[in-house]
Amino acid sequence: MKTPEQNEAPANSAEELPAPRRPRRPEDFDAFYASTPPWDIGRPQPAFLSLAEAGAIRGRVLDVGCGTGEHALMAAGMGLEATGIDSAPTAIALAEAKARDRGLTAHFLVHDALQLASLDEQFDTVLDCGLFHVLEDDDRRLFVESLRAVIQPGGHYFMLCFSDRQPGAFGPRRITQDEIRASFHKGWQVDSIEPVKLDIRMGPDGILAWLARITRI
Repeated sequence: MKTPEQNEAPANSAEELPAPRRPRRPEDFDAFYASTPPWDIGRPQPAFLSLAEAGAIRGRVLDVGCGTGEHALMAAGMGLEATGIDSAPTAIALAEAKARDRGLTAHFLVHDALQLASLDEQFDTVLDCGLFHVLEDDDRRLFVESLRAVIQPGGHYFMLCFSDRQPGAFGPRRITQDEIRASFHKGWQVDSIEPVKLDIRMGPDGILAWLARITRI
């Protein structure tokens, strides 16, 4: 979710919104943090907060595509060892400042989510809010392989992404349940995919999303 140009609406369609901005390069994502991007709500997403309150987030936690760090900091606030990675240096700097301001200990670093093996670490829980749905098909396959390198057998990957039930075309690509299941068909168990809301700064109603709970086997 995270500056490529916007295409103009066709001249005969003045009512149409501009085409969605779909950043692809790390520097495109980083540019969004010159101000507050729409996905940076300054608190954990309710769906992940509910998982935390239910005790589902445990052990060593990795937040991939962590942005300004709210979910890694949520885990740190629970007394868990938490790491957050993002390709945007500005986001990581903001996450580190939040940790200092809140008196929390979490590790943040600029890192490529397609190269998780180079972290040379293992995690019990991986959180992903808004990364999976910005990946192209080839990168999605690389990302799943990358995840396998860092999640302990029996560990869990919790993912929030735009749902294909969300109307319109603005924002990132919509994801179907079948796409999620196909991506994690080998070496994983898809425990559940449930409809939830993804809170954003643009409007009170949020975005229709999926919360996927997936276990590495």
